[in-house]
Amino acid sequence: MKLTEPLARAVHELGFTTPTPIQQQALPILLGGDVDFIGLAATGTGKTAAFGIPLLEKIDAHAKRVQGVILCPTRELALQVSGQINLLGKYKGIKALPIYGGTGYADQFEGLKRGAQIIVGTPGRIIDHIDRKSLNLKDAKVVVLDEADEMISMGFKEDLEKILRATPRESSHIWLFSATMSGQVRRVADTYLRKPQMTQVNRTEMLSSTVEQIYYIVRESDKPEILRKLIDLADNFYGLVFCQTKSLVMDLTQYLLDKGYKVDCLHGDKSQDERERTMRAFRDKKTNILVCTDVASRGLDVKELTHVINYSIPRELELYVHRIGRTARSGKAGIAISLVAPATRALVNRLEHMTKTRLREGKIPGRREVAGKKISKILARFEEQKHFQRATDLLGPDWERAAGKMTLGEVIGRFLTLMAPEIFDEREKEKPLHPPHVPNKRPQSSYHHKKRGR
Repeated sequence: MKLTEPLARAVHELGFTTPTPIQQQALPILLGGDVDFIGLAATGTGKTAAFGIPLLEKIDAHAKRVQGVILCPTRELALQVSGQINLLGKYKGIKALPIYGGTGYADQFEGLKRGAQIIVGTPGRIIDHIDRKSLNLKDAKVVVLDEADEMISMGFKEDLEKILRATPRESSHIWLFSATMSGQVRRVADTYLRKPQMTQVNRTEMLSSTVEQIYYIVRESDKPEILRKLIDLADNFYGLVFCQTKSLVMDLTQYLLDKGYKVDCLHGDKSQDERERTMRAFRDKKTNILVCTDVASRGLDVKELTHVINYSIPRELELYVHRIGRTARSGKAGIAISLVAPATRALVNRLEHMTKTRLREGKIPGRREVAGKKISKILARFEEQKHFQRATDLLGPDWERAAGKMTLGEVIGRFLTLMAPEIFDEREKEKPLHPPHVPNKRPQSSYHHKKRGR
């Protein structure tokens, strides 16, 4: 790629050896000259380095003024991107300043006064700084729109346009990165980009070869119980559960909480502080299940996810690739599960056609299989106990008398029943989160009506 020595050294230290498909296509274009650019690729395909490396090569490290602007839909993504830029730019002496809402202005004012050369932020807070005259974009060489489709779907279109109008178009260029080219994204591109060069990563290249894709045909009313079975069957479940709506996210989260699972949720109504607490607990694995909507989950950078579960198939099928791309990263294995209602069975064929991959139909686990898995997990914990002597010291003659007439199997069985009563309670009846959906004579009509805007 003929990088300058400081940047080449940083790339080498980060362990980059072979460019990802989007990097392979974008880097020669963006390193080659001053152009407007459109790059279509999903989350997790290496876009940050695809625009970060050429952006850093264009920055004058000695000029203490804003020369590069990267716009992101969420605070999490802004922090993730700025961290990556700092790693890439450390030998060039260039640091990115994250600018986002939900926090104080003092550090951001100070960073801008010191002469930040690259700012990475959310559109709303960047607009605030422009209005306060604390940020001037007259020297901006490049404006990067990262996850442009998500910023627009989150209602940032007017903010994006205001920021683009605040940059000198005669001396700056726009690099637009997006997963999809929706009508609104296309309109922004047509309005502000000048003869952009464009590249697109094929959907099959977006998918990790180590992700296993499975689907289960499940009635809507049975989904909560099936979800629990799938979580219980996993050895160490640590994953995301995607729902279509905020209300379903909240209902499902409460249902799992009531059943004793370590779960939290992300949806559009959560404040920034609540969102940060949720993500901190999830990254620390104090919770191992995160139920979320597509928009709320944007910008999540969580490593080693074992599962992604599509509780609801996304209306925009391209989002399927985004979702399942969050597991099976860095060569590690991952499992992507989709719960498919009988009426929408045809969507599986469409997903297979779109991704050029085969989805395996799974067999819904029986209660006995799930119970056996739960008992094996209890056995592992049982064998790990080292401080049981304190408990045995408290046992009096009543315990000896009660256990004396029992076989070993009966003693173990009684304790298992105490520890996990839900396994053995035949009377437990799952209640649906919502009344079962009864399909009409055209089982896919609701999906097609949505697509037509009805």
